[in-house]
Amino acid sequence: MEISIVQALLIGLWTAFCYCGMLFGIYTNRALVLSFGVGLILGDVPTALSCGAIAELAFMGFGVGAGGTVPPNPIGPGIIGTLMAITMADVTPETALSLSIPFAVAIQFLQTFVYTLTSGNQEIATNALKAHKFGKWRLFSNFTVILFAIVGFSLGFLGASSMSLLGQLVALVPQWLLKGLSVAGGMLPGIGFAMIMSVMLEKKLVPFALLGYIAAAYLKMPVIGVALVGCVFALKHYNDVKEKAVSRGAVELAVGDGEESGREDWI
Repeated sequence: MEISIVQALLIGLWTAFCYCGMLFGIYTNRALVLSFGVGLILGDVPTALSCGAIAELAFMGFGVGAGGTVPPNPIGPGIIGTLMAITMADVTPETALSLSIPFAVAIQFLQTFVYTLTSGNQEIATNALKAHKFGKWRLFSNFTVILFAIVGFSLGFLGASSMSLLGQLVALVPQWLLKGLSVAGGMLPGIGFAMIMSVMLEKKLVPFALLGYIAAAYLKMPVIGVALVGCVFALKHYNDVKEKAVSRGAVELAVGDGEESGREDWI
């Protein structure tokens, strides 16, 4: 599949919008959101959503920075990986995830470099405001957003316009290696999900995790069905905790009244 210059420009604009969104506190810089936009522009939403869903499962674990570590950037699988899966016949969403991880790591290094460049913006903007240089103050107050938009547009546009060259390079990869990358890409979501569970899962929640696995693997329930079952248990737990809190408050109130009456009798 060939990508036209208009489609490349639209992908660049979409990447810029999603990349800047995280600076405003909205979750646009996510693999599923990024891939959905690429699918709309290229006219293949099912493949794009498959790429985004697989990437989201993988990024649940190794996409979360622990301590001082820096996770890979979702633009890798969300834009580059989705472009590979849509434009290249031999690349499946699982293979695209494996092939896009190096891009995700490199983009995160680029993001760190951008943050380093803009680390002094606040001081420059403050000094400009004190000097009543409002044009300079506006520029440096929004310079991080502007730079992220430029970087995002460049990543999306260059990624879309270079797919023909990248496709030629992927064509040189032997089929057995592509098959191995597809298997590895299929394992990454499971590894990511296991990593996030190892951090968040408590012993008292293990039965619910096993119940979800049984419902999905053996009862063949869809994801929405498993989520609804989990919602039922969550509501029950919420109501139980609320009732215990009310009972505890009533007992404390009764004890307090007894102590006050005892004091009055003693007086």
